[in-house]
Amino acid sequence: MISRRKVSQVALAIALSGGWFSQASAREADETIIITGRSLEETLPQELSHYGHDVVTVDAKQIKDGAALDVARALEAVPGLYIRSQSGPFSYVDVALQGSRTQDVLWTWDGIRLNNRLYGTTSPNDTLPASMIERVEILRGGESLFYGTQAAAGTINIVTRDFTDDFDGQINGSVDSFAGTSVDGYARGAVGRHKFVAYATHNQSEGYRPYSRIEPSATDRKRGYDLWSAGLKYQFELAEDLKLNAFWQHTEARIDNLSPARVNESRNDRNEEIASLRLDYTGSDTVQFFLKGYFHDWKTAYVNIRNPVPAGPPVVLYPPGTFWGYQDYGGSAVVKLRPHRGLEYLVGYDYQRFNGRDDVLLIAPTNEKVHAGILQVRTTDDLSRKARIAAGARYNRAQQAEKTIWNVSGRYDFSDALFAEANGGTSFILPDASQLYGNDPCCEFGNPKLKAEESLNLNAALGGNLAFSSGRLQWKAAYFNRRITNLIDYDYDDPAFPNGTYINVPNKVKAQGATLELNATLDKGLTASASYTWSRVRNPGSSVQRDRNPEQYGRAAIGYAPTDKPFGANVAVLWTGDVYSTLPGFGRRNYGNYAVVDAGVYFYPDVRRKHRLGINVENLFDREYASGGFRRAVSDAGVLNGTNTPFLYYLRGVPRTLRVSYGIGF
Repeated sequence: MISRRKVSQVALAIALSGGWFSQASAREADETIIITGRSLEETLPQELSHYGHDVVTVDAKQIKDGAALDVARALEAVPGLYIRSQSGPFSYVDVALQGSRTQDVLWTWDGIRLNNRLYGTTSPNDTLPASMIERVEILRGGESLFYGTQAAAGTINIVTRDFTDDFDGQINGSVDSFAGTSVDGYARGAVGRHKFVAYATHNQSEGYRPYSRIEPSATDRKRGYDLWSAGLKYQFELAEDLKLNAFWQHTEARIDNLSPARVNESRNDRNEEIASLRLDYTGSDTVQFFLKGYFHDWKTAYVNIRNPVPAGPPVVLYPPGTFWGYQDYGGSAVVKLRPHRGLEYLVGYDYQRFNGRDDVLLIAPTNEKVHAGILQVRTTDDLSRKARIAAGARYNRAQQAEKTIWNVSGRYDFSDALFAEANGGTSFILPDASQLYGNDPCCEFGNPKLKAEESLNLNAALGGNLAFSSGRLQWKAAYFNRRITNLIDYDYDDPAFPNGTYINVPNKVKAQGATLELNATLDKGLTASASYTWSRVRNPGSSVQRDRNPEQYGRAAIGYAPTDKPFGANVAVLWTGDVYSTLPGFGRRNYGNYAVVDAGVYFYPDVRRKHRLGINVENLFDREYASGGFRRAVSDAGVLNGTNTPFLYYLRGVPRTLRVSYGIGF
């Protein structure tokens, strides 16, 4: 039995080999791919990276160095991922992972599904603090084999603080130039066969003006938030290789949900519970398994009070407590078998049950059940240490559809300096509740006849590393291609639905592109990284890029973290090329073509590096840019003269923000 500390180091080495393409690390990890003491669920992303799946890992140090408050900010450094918070920290995000839409990416929190099945285009970013993250694993490409619906373009798996044998912890605090404060802390350790991690965090801010234009009738003009979370992880060692794991997190949030005209008060008050119970057996090379049950409950009390035009007493559009929310719960089991040399088998079952309703944008109460069976076959080192191949299938049975999808992947190590990998197959997305059952007279009407989307995916890459006298250069060049059948989109041409409805787009929507990644580790603590992504995403028969999907984007960063000095620094440039919005009456508008610079420094005032002072500036040159595309609203003048004349506005990216943080470890 290897020690827990050694297990963590080996697991991290595997993760980094998938994310930073170190062939030497990959070979070392291969020798310990069966990791005694770690859950099969926890090691799944790293294991998939050994069979050609494209995995990138962001660790806690990267998150801290960037002074990230929420998950979206922590993920901005991921190559191939375009992610923008629409209105600053803890807001909805726009996501394009290798040419995808926001709803094509699955989010999980310690393996628990987080995506909102009421609305596929929303994300869990507005209730996830970054301070409690151990690492984030991003699987790029179709990942429906193990993760199911909405993993058509990839999966973002967020892992909270891990267990340790030794007692330790940390307390952190920060303030920023928008009256924002953040306080967080955790403690973890072990008592006999019991291990625990306890954590809590609180974030609040007055926020900034979120829109490029706000009408005089709007009196609430800053999007603020007040959010706190507390969590507990517990592990009991029933036997040396049989462990029971429990997880619970509670989150409460008051998050402004403003509009650029007539808003007096508009807010989502959230109450969220996430919990799981998992049994892990990891003691044998022949048999490993996990059994897991999970529960995700999301309740929102919404309020919307508007100022009339002309001026008068406020009008209650939605009284405080108006409900929208859902419950998502179920269970899963996966068994890994190695009954003979040469091959191993993963067999699994996944069950999900969902129910929810929305009394704001009306969705009738709805529920859903999904059953899935999973089988994957893999080669082992007994056949080849250079080549690894995996193939699998998943059968899904839901109320709306039955789908069988498949996946084949592989990796070949030509030498310590060069490898090739590929991952291909099919993925699916079930229509969400609003697309099926929406019945609000203001908005698009649901279509219960919608079919599930299905996509054919291919990811292929070459990568490796080059050693030179002053350091090492790691590189990767990747190509991606998706063909989407029955893509679900808006339709405003049916006279029976004047406000629009949802349809399956005929013919195939195509997305393809490439990503180039470079990562250099130099002498004296210097690091440098750069990535560039080009994507072409078009509707059938169209010659223009789909809206809200950038054609090009990239990032470059330099870091300085010497081991013999008590300080460090980092600078990053985030560049976005053309991105378009198309709105009736305004046509097609480009809201891209901008670059944002972030910078930070940190100091360790004590020899043991238990204390840390950080100073970070987001958007150093205060660049004005659109973070969420153009929208339209009726102007005050249009209300007064009866014409309902609309105006165009965009969601503003984060202005220049100074954040000072201080942390104490123990």
